[in-house]
Amino acid sequence: MVRAGDDLAALIEASLARAGLVLRGDDVLVLAQKIVSKAEGRSVALASVTPSPEAEELAARVQKDPRFVELVLSESQRVVRARPGLLIVQHRLGFVMANAGIDQSNLGQEGHALLLPRDPDGTAAALAARFGCPVIITDSFGRAWRRGTVGVAIGAAGLPALWDLRGRPDLFGRSLQVSISGFADEIAAAASLLQGQGAEAQPVVLVRGLTWDAPPNPAAELVRPESEDLFR
Repeated sequence: MVRAGDDLAALIEASLARAGLVLRGDDVLVLAQKIVSKAEGRSVALASVTPSPEAEELAARVQKDPRFVELVLSESQRVVRARPGLLIVQHRLGFVMANAGIDQSNLGQEGHALLLPRDPDGTAAALAARFGCPVIITDSFGRAWRRGTVGVAIGAAGLPALWDLRGRPDLFGRSLQVSISGFADEIAAAASLLQGQGAEAQPVVLVRGLTWDAPPNPAAELVRPESEDLFR
């Protein structure tokens, strides 16, 4: 179990050595957000949280612990939707997600909640520099018009998180007009099949064999800007 202050890179290096794996420059390391947040000390004891009147009122509407709701609000720009059992917000980093990504599973600490990393793109960049290969940090998201959660990238470095394919030809030479690939999200979803959602204890996945020919950009590029938002 990863704990606050742990050197994630050292833990991963030890695991690679045990597996007899040597990283290549075009490998991609995919890390579950949970171990990043744990190492960064983002676990908060609910007993230490004093809910505001706004949190108390919202907690009554969504039927959640007011202290938990206070943490959600502290990490959010705005509340998008709220109903009993569900609280969708826009996270301070721009992600629209349930509970601001705050989680209480697989913590090993009763009465605690885990916040997202402070700067997942920055953490990914630091790890990519240390490992000499791209790094993606993932979380599990629901989707507004589809059921079920999927892995998505909340941090990325060393590859194009968003890959603009417009202008490239299709099989018959027709120029692509609107194709922009959420490249890091696609990798995150594939890795999530191995990482799992419960007791799999597989928080790091090594992806090998990918190719790309676009410059790197961070996961922040995946967040749709307000000027393009047709549903707000």
